[in-house]
Amino acid sequence: MNKYINNLNRIEFMITLACTGRCKHCSEGEHHFSGEHIDGNIAAQIVRRISENYDIKSLMTFGGEPLLYPEEVYKIHAVAREMGISKRQMITNGFFSRDTEKIQLVAQKLIDNGVNDILLSADAFHQESIPLEPVMTFTKALIKAGIHRLRVHPAWLVDSQSDNPYNIKTREILNEFLNMGIEESSGNIIFPSGNALKYLKEYFDSDTP
Repeated sequence: MNKYINNLNRIEFMITLACTGRCKHCSEGEHHFSGEHIDGNIAAQIVRRISENYDIKSLMTFGGEPLLYPEEVYKIHAVAREMGISKRQMITNGFFSRDTEKIQLVAQKLIDNGVNDILLSADAFHQESIPLEPVMTFTKALIKAGIHRLRVHPAWLVDSQSDNPYNIKTREILNEFLNMGIEESSGNIIFPSGNALKYLKEYFDSDTP
């Protein structure tokens, strides 16, 4: 145990910066469809070693789009479950394939390998470049596979109460998930950085650097 680290109870892994979306609100800027990704075997070893020395209560995998490299996600979460980490979370935009059979297989393997809490990034920004149909297919597959917790995780422009065109569209998308019984998380407020500052500058305060 490192004497300089106290109260460590959560581990997060960015699987890759590669992404299937081209979102104008993304704080990371432009993404490519493919690229480098972490080694799931090494990450799993890290989870094991940290868990042997700290009381880790939650673990998250995210991206980019983590499911561009699902095998790495499986390895990390499988070890997290083995080490007794109770909350095993992933953030995904839900679009990694148009092949229904592959989508269903990935959904089942996520559950089989211990993922029990999924935040699905869906809103006006994601759906400008990401088709909703395969995302819905993935959502239904997760439900069928027995996901413990699944919520839509929207990005809000200015705040969730603002009636700008993006938020209005986001509410329409959220209603489609609500009709399936999928509730929303508190989401997040878009930060003026990367693409957001480039494409949405007019929505931020004039003194934003």
